[in-house]
Amino acid sequence: MPSYAELLRQAKDSVQEVDPKEVHEMNGNGNGAVVVDVRESHEYESSHIPGAKHVPRGYLEQRIESAAPDHSQRVVLYCQSGNRSAFAAKTLLEELGYDDVVSMTGGITLWKDRGYDVEVPRALSAEQRERYSRHILIPEIGLEGQLKLLDAKVLLLGAGGLGSPVSIYLAAAGVGTLGLVDDDVVDLSNLQRQVAHSNDRIGMPKVDSAEIAIKEINPDVEVVKYETRLDASNIMEIIEGYDVIVDGVDNFPTRYLLNDATVRLKIPVVSASILGFDGQISVFAPYDGPCYRCLYPEPPPAELAPSCGANGVLGLLPGTMGLLQATEVAKLITGAGDPLIGRLAMYDALAATLTEVKVRRDPECPICSREPDSISDEEMGVFPDYEAFCAAAG
Repeated sequence: MPSYAELLRQAKDSVQEVDPKEVHEMNGNGNGAVVVDVRESHEYESSHIPGAKHVPRGYLEQRIESAAPDHSQRVVLYCQSGNRSAFAAKTLLEELGYDDVVSMTGGITLWKDRGYDVEVPRALSAEQRERYSRHILIPEIGLEGQLKLLDAKVLLLGAGGLGSPVSIYLAAAGVGTLGLVDDDVVDLSNLQRQVAHSNDRIGMPKVDSAEIAIKEINPDVEVVKYETRLDASNIMEIIEGYDVIVDGVDNFPTRYLLNDATVRLKIPVVSASILGFDGQISVFAPYDGPCYRCLYPEPPPAELAPSCGANGVLGLLPGTMGLLQATEVAKLITGAGDPLIGRLAMYDALAATLTEVKVRRDPECPICSREPDSISDEEMGVFPDYEAFCAAAG
């Protein structure tokens, strides 16, 4: 059986090695090469080449596609000294079908000796590393994505049926700041579906009850409570500064008001609604896709849009739709996957079907057809009377 030294010699003979100087020049001229660090996670996190993607050699086969999906693109691999990257380059060339793979001579050790810059990323604490270990293992999230979640600010409109699962799972996922807007108190009839609350908190403001549930699962989450009803007088002050808003409200006037305000501030909204056994969800990202008014130019008549209080809702359904909302929030924050922008997904729990329809921006939309720069400071906080608008439409 060949010795390690013999195997290393064979690997280095079969792959091209490049000097750190060439990689440094290549890394700064936007030539399209992908630089990949094949060291272990703790090594990468101590310092790495700026812009380098991380694919540990032990996970090369499973994860390299996410870092370098184009097999014809040049891929530069490096490790600590240049040995592991040589083995990895040989694997990419001979087994995984890549055309142009090179290994950096001397690894990051020689890179540092030449005086080139390195990135020292923010580190997680030992407790955070254990708590979020399963996220860190996912290539689409990893350390970078988890740090984005920890830095994120998400506002939940409603701490009820949809807000309950969203708040609990976003807290578990490590979203650093959760804002809660709700002026209601916990009622016995809520407990059939609003899982953030409990019997011993009946009569308590929902924002306080939800905060207890959030802190029980992740005490590091900062909870900002707004025990108020969202209206034209406070919406801009409340929503400004948040990265994503989760729409769990149950009335059309507030949804239209929210749409108007978030388009002006360019804040994406993950919106869902539920009734009986049916739910629907979409993501409204201002100027990247349609807004709520593009989908619903006018609210439907009252008889076509009854409330859950009037017609009821399967208690399990808010969990299903709320978890879909939480997933869309995580995708928006981390940049993973394809969010539901320009798509409306409709879930039928009785048939166990999920139907998707495309939604396009309306070039005549009274809200998002205007360029954001054309909205004056005076207009920014002035909104139509959506109560009257919805009443007239109904």
